Amino acid sequence: MPTLVIPIIIVGISAVAIIGIIAKNVFAPKKIANLADYVKQGKYSTAARLCKQLLQKDQRNPELHYLLGLAYLEDRKEELALMEFKTVNEIGQFGGYVPEAEFRKKIAELYRKFDQPAEALKEYLLLIKLEPTNADYFFQAGTLFEERGNTERAEGFFRKAIQIDPRHSSAHFKLGMLLYRVKRSVEARAEFEASIGRGDDNLQAYYYLGRILMENHDFVAALVAFEKAQRNPKVKAKALVGRGSCYMHLNSLEKAITELERAVRVINNESSNDTLYARYFLSLCFEKMRRLEDAIEQWERIYKKKPSFRDVAEKLSQYQDLRADDSLKDFLTASQDEFLEQCKAIVLALDLAPQDLTEIPNGCQIIAMEAESRFRNTRKMPRLIRILRITEVIDLSTVRALHEDMKRMGVNRGVIVAPTRFSRTAAEFAETRPLELIDRERLQKLLKKVAGAKSESPT
Repeated sequence: MPTLVIPIIIVGISAVAIIGIIAKNVFAPKKIANLADYVKQGKYSTAARLCKQLLQKDQRNPELHYLLGLAYLEDRKEELALMEFKTVNEIGQFGGYVPEAEFRKKIAELYRKFDQPAEALKEYLLLIKLEPTNADYFFQAGTLFEERGNTERAEGFFRKAIQIDPRHSSAHFKLGMLLYRVKRSVEARAEFEASIGRGDDNLQAYYYLGRILMENHDFVAALVAFEKAQRNPKVKAKALVGRGSCYMHLNSLEKAITELERAVRVINNESSNDTLYARYFLSLCFEKMRRLEDAIEQWERIYKKKPSFRDVAEKLSQYQDLRADDSLKDFLTASQDEFLEQCKAIVLALDLAPQDLTEIPNGCQIIAMEAESRFRNTRKMPRLIRILRITEVIDLSTVRALHEDMKRMGVNRGVIVAPTRFSRTAAEFAETRPLELIDRERLQKLLKKVAGAKSESPT
């Protein structure tokens, strides 16, 4: 009898095992299908709860981990989703409810979100092997290579994306940016134009296209590009600064000021480069228009945020006497007609008689004769005088140009008057020639002499 019991027990155990296997193979897939439906229906909490219950009995089931990850992802619990997806990756079994390409795309996006670019790059390279005709995978891999500083490989991946899909606007734009940074402007321009013309109105591309056009001195076309670019909030301020710069080059200073003031208004960060450049270009416009108080205000604002910005400290130093010396301020800010009258007065203060006056850029030129000599037979010698209204240091080229014009005109002596200083080489050049250089300090004395003469003259 006992001998019969053992076989019966074995058969019973086998039957239970077979029933368990059948239940697992029949009922488990049905439960997983239900879980997938819960996720599709948006019942994320229910799906997550049931997944965790089933995982207690089957810890290595990739489909359960993936569906749990999906439920977390859709429920905006992205960190928990990434943990589940990592487990799926470790198990390494795909198919059924774990489509490999879709899974790798999702985990790659999560890796990027949580600042794990190396892991994201691995996933996109695997995706490229799975689907080698998907241009976006090449684009994403190129972007990650670019972020890691590997521009050579990034360029290759962007070009491959474009080869697969010539209408991939973002790949054209990214490639254009790479080329622009390494000064390959002609190629970059072609990519930016392709980015715009491939069905995606890439407004950032308009901005960089405008930069290239401006660098090529095509300011009118650049203005149009910047106008379109400013519809993108990300580059609006930069585009306005670009338009202001174009108008400056075209000498349309009022229009430049309008655009630059708009730029200042839309930028929230006073310390940003965009703000600093907008204010700096504004100051140059004000300086050219003789609105020096406004120019100084902009330089002071820049200096407060970044003392080393361009030549702002030098500009403030150049104009430091303005508030203390009204005569110098009047000289620099006077209207053109008033300035010309001041020039005549300065020449008279030099004991010379102005004969011929000509307007020149940033100043005037006067041919003057020496005053009457007590010796009747002494020949009066003409002098060529240039009075400049600039604050930059006067260099050798300016002094040399006057000397050349003196020889051409047959004038023996020359004078340069300027509210600034002369460079060392300019001063050395003048020392050995019939040239007189009158710098800011001497000009201030002359202006005081002119003011004194006016106050003494009868009204």
